[in-house]
Amino acid sequence: MTTTIVDAQRTATPPWPVPEERRTVTVLFADIVGSTALVDRLDPEDVRALQRAYFDTVSGVLHRWQGVVEKYVGDAVMALFGARHSDGFDAYRAVRAGLEIQAALDRRPMVGDSRLRVRVGVATGEVVVDLRGAVSGGHGVASGAVITTAARLQEYAPPGAVALCAATARATAGLITQRQLTPVPVAGRVPPMPVWHAVGPVRPGTDRHDGPLIGRRRELATIRDQLSRAIREHDPRWISLVGPTGSGRSRLLHELTRGLTTVDGMPVRWCVATCQPYPDQVMAPAAELLRDLAGVRHGDGPAVVHDRLVAALASLFPPERVAAAIPALQRFLTTPDGSSAALAGAAICRDVLLRLAAHQPLIVAVDDVDRAAPAMSRFLHALFSTATARGLPLALITLHQPQWADTRPSPARRVTIGPLATVQSGRLLRHLLTRAGQPVALADRLLPLVGGRPGHAAAYVRSIVDDDDRVTLALPDAVRRAVGAELDHLDGARRAVLMAAATIGGPVSGTAVDRALGWAPGRSAPALRGLVAAGLLLLRRADGYVFAAPALRQVAAERLPRALRAVFGRRAAEAPPLDTVRPDAALPRDHAAADRAGSGRAAAERAGSDRAGSDWAAVSGSGVRRAEVVPLDVVRARNGRLDVVLAVPPSGPTDPLRLGLPSSTLATSPTAPTGGANRSLGFRRLRAVASAGDVPPTRASATPNNAGGHWPAAPDRSPATIRAVPAVPGPAGRTAAAAAGARPDVVRTGPRPPLIRWPTGLAASA
Repeated sequence: MTTTIVDAQRTATPPWPVPEERRTVTVLFADIVGSTALVDRLDPEDVRALQRAYFDTVSGVLHRWQGVVEKYVGDAVMALFGARHSDGFDAYRAVRAGLEIQAALDRRPMVGDSRLRVRVGVATGEVVVDLRGAVSGGHGVASGAVITTAARLQEYAPPGAVALCAATARATAGLITQRQLTPVPVAGRVPPMPVWHAVGPVRPGTDRHDGPLIGRRRELATIRDQLSRAIREHDPRWISLVGPTGSGRSRLLHELTRGLTTVDGMPVRWCVATCQPYPDQVMAPAAELLRDLAGVRHGDGPAVVHDRLVAALASLFPPERVAAAIPALQRFLTTPDGSSAALAGAAICRDVLLRLAAHQPLIVAVDDVDRAAPAMSRFLHALFSTATARGLPLALITLHQPQWADTRPSPARRVTIGPLATVQSGRLLRHLLTRAGQPVALADRLLPLVGGRPGHAAAYVRSIVDDDDRVTLALPDAVRRAVGAELDHLDGARRAVLMAAATIGGPVSGTAVDRALGWAPGRSAPALRGLVAAGLLLLRRADGYVFAAPALRQVAAERLPRALRAVFGRRAAEAPPLDTVRPDAALPRDHAAADRAGSGRAAAERAGSDRAGSDWAAVSGSGVRRAEVVPLDVVRARNGRLDVVLAVPPSGPTDPLRLGLPSSTLATSPTAPTGGANRSLGFRRLRAVASAGDVPPTRASATPNNAGGHWPAAPDRSPATIRAVPAVPGPAGRTAAAAAGARPDVVRTGPRPPLIRWPTGLAASA
């Protein structure tokens, strides 16, 4: 616990959220080819109609892919992806939007026989974003070189094509088919800029999981037990594997599908699907389950699809039902959108899964379900509720991030995937480096960077292989995108707390976060608890809160503009220091041992005999904690109430002026209570606070027992830090003696002291 000092000079801070953020965004720039010649030969009314058709088509596609139109420049359109909220796939959505714009303009009839051809450039990079203006039509929302890059790229795109920068090409690798071109010269840039052309979307492949599973034995055993019980008891269970991006959820699912093939001798059938990032069709995961069940591959012709569907349904339905269902299922596999025909096909697919579960134990797994559309969530809920009503041997596994807000059924079991232990992370890094042909010695440098997340470990190793960067070990782009999406899933208060904590350095406390943000004391506590529950922060009782992943801290700090980062750092540095109270360290060794042994009565008797020496303060120049500084108006708004009580020894030899402290610094009642009054009020801490700046604290010395509780008559005026040593909690009216030379490495916390309503004159005197 730290001490509250009233500072009348501190001014209020601007409200949060900050008006601007540094963000990595993707910029799309589209322009009409030959617009001048086209406009010259058209009537002004036809030009107007042509522009309306063009802008309506482009803006409709951009909004569907969650792009924000920042400005219209003549016939050009500039849009931002990830300006206000990112899901980690901003570049993918921008490229898909560019491809769809080209296709939509080809299909849409324009005025007369006019045909529009456009060029599209897509670039990814860092900008400063005005969050308040990040809406369609918000001119000047973003500032950065990436905007100029996108405009230059579209100049090198052939009519009807989409040109990509290197960062966009890396971000969409494996999701978009690309063709690299010869680097092009750009004015003011050396060397020439590499360019890629986007060809079209591809179905993402499955991740390789050919290495050994490191750790996760407990989670694996828990899930296997739940699945086996669901099948054995015909009691359907919904299991949620919850963990942040990179925690290894998909790897654990792969191990389950490979290891759990039978239950009590009965073969188990698995149907697995993944919710791809922003699919064109909302029911695509359900169609993927049907493909997995029937063995239909992407690219199979209509005849092959028909035959495989018939073979899969023949043993489940009568022949007439199979004949009626096959055409609907074929349409569903072709276009699994939200249309009535597709939803009818999804209903048949659900019936197929239920019929299969009646014949054979079935486990349905859906990865990245937090990307699923509401229609897909309703599909899963209907499947589970029907299986429960029928008592089928079916289990449902969904994998998602902690912030997924979908309502799971009450029987759902939640299995949290936490970070790997340090030893396990080291083993994983050595395995990945060996397989990649890299020096195993790099594991020692990578270990503190990965934060126990297997996905981060794999990304760092890939970046070393691709860029051959063994010196800086920069944060990989894939990790930056994923961590940025985690930040954007937070509400304003939690995001503010996380960013402020990232700038303070070291383990942070709620008091330090409140001070950095200029908040009232205790305001950040609910947000900190929420961040711990989300797995983004870890609570260490002795030190405070630490980041669960080092990458999260780096990205959160880099999001803040430089000026605000400096403000937070200055506030943290301005706070006066105050050391931590260590009760056990203040006791003689025999007293501390007796207290730890539970001899409460003996400790109380010794405390009574040493009562005269209990109310004193030991002064030290050792490591310190910082006191809390709050604006004066905050204290007035709270009716003069402070969170921490400062118990000052009685007047006389221990008068504040004798200690070298200005009386206005001490948050005490103008009339100092007597020693007996202090004890009767149950004060458990004795604290002395240094001045905020003008009068240096003093160093005092004391004998081991400080007989009589007297302060030295001639204190040393050398500047040192005052260290408060409280009395150890004991029975009412008793305190334990403290010794100045005891070890300060044992921490034992006591109950919080009672809050005291101070007189209204406190704020004025401070």
